[in-house]
Amino acid sequence: MSPQAILVMLLWPGVVFFLFYRFPSQKAVIISFIIAWLFLPQKTGFEIQGLPDYNRISATCYSILIATIIFDFQRFKNYKFSWIDLPIIIFSISPFFASVSNNLGVYDGLSSSLSQTVRYGFPYLLGRLYLGNLLGMKRLAMAIFVSGLIYMPLCLYEIRMSPQLHSMVYGFMGQREFAQSIRLGGYRPTVFLFHGLSVGMWMMAATLIGWWLWQSGTIKKLWNIPITFFVLPLTATFILIKSTGAYIYFAYGILVLFSAKWLKTNLPLLILIISIFIYLFLGATGQFSGKGADQVLDFLSSVVPQDRLSSLEYRFDNEEILVEKALERPIFGWGGWGRNRVYEYNWEGVLVDVSTTDSLWIIQYGINGAVGLISIFATSLLPSFMFILSKSKYPAGLWLHPQIAPVAVLVTILPLYMLDCTLNNQYNPVFMLLSGGLAAFMVKKPKIYSRKLRDIYYGKTLT
Repeated sequence: MSPQAILVMLLWPGVVFFLFYRFPSQKAVIISFIIAWLFLPQKTGFEIQGLPDYNRISATCYSILIATIIFDFQRFKNYKFSWIDLPIIIFSISPFFASVSNNLGVYDGLSSSLSQTVRYGFPYLLGRLYLGNLLGMKRLAMAIFVSGLIYMPLCLYEIRMSPQLHSMVYGFMGQREFAQSIRLGGYRPTVFLFHGLSVGMWMMAATLIGWWLWQSGTIKKLWNIPITFFVLPLTATFILIKSTGAYIYFAYGILVLFSAKWLKTNLPLLILIISIFIYLFLGATGQFSGKGADQVLDFLSSVVPQDRLSSLEYRFDNEEILVEKALERPIFGWGGWGRNRVYEYNWEGVLVDVSTTDSLWIIQYGINGAVGLISIFATSLLPSFMFILSKSKYPAGLWLHPQIAPVAVLVTILPLYMLDCTLNNQYNPVFMLLSGGLAAFMVKKPKIYSRKLRDIYYGKTLT
């Protein structure tokens, strides 16, 4: 760790407290998470005996929780438990059952559960406390969009000069492997994130939000400049970042949103969510292997570049052997310490790891079993699924309304992120924050938030 990286991490709690002092608490939470995720140093933290490591996510969560106690304690009093919170609770404690069932000890289980709670449960809880209304959804959508605009020149710099900003600011490289930053004869930016895939996913979300806020008229001007002058350059930058998967997610997101606009239907999003669960079921039971995987590869061969297709084939091959291992302990998994991976003896008689875990789903299935796999995907997909089914509250015909549009686009982004989790493992705490916010939004009683929206809702003009 470099001195400047350590200094930033030590000063960060003070910055969070200042944000709570300077802004409304809801806005302070959003700003804290986005700045922490997009700008704090990678691979920097401190080990705390018996507690999760102090890193940019745990530091942010601890600081916000303490600031909430100091500045906004009423939030805790207003929280009401709901059945929609069960998936994240189960997921947070699933490492305990994995450790105990594998004789790794109670201490290991408690430690692993606490780490998972801080990493996933705390962002969800904070979203649950702070973002469960239209204003919170709009602020989060706007913050993601604006952060994409801020990242835009940084991405363009690294596309031209190579991923160097993390090294220039913090004194060491932040990405996993520099070679993975080279794509299609150029550079794929990482900026201050761990991988170019994370940048691609974030810029996809920012661009999709920009398009929908523009189309819905939610935001006509930003900094007194027409929003068109921001959306189009952001889209061009997103195209230049060379992230094939993000392109596909963006295209499908456009399909979902414009189906709601033109056809008054949310069927494409419903199909996506159901398809993810079908894929997880087939994959976890070992039915998506061999011929099934080959058929998918054959279908994609005409639209996906060969290098990307080879990468996908490599992932499917590894997932096949990892699923075979996971099926030996399908309920609670193998626990930590690499026990979920596949080992073989090499020609020298040394036991080596022959598996590669790229996707979140296979990692969770191997470590925490079906309990962990189902609960983490349910945590993020259930709120979007409920929003789709709430036709009496938020029919697709209202998704373009300026008050509902920010919620609709965030509801669309979350399943797209979880789709990416079936292929990659690009953790993002802001999307967990969003999961909690959407969960809070969906458990509240239906409200009509404006006279105009009420008129549209009832299909008549009221006097």
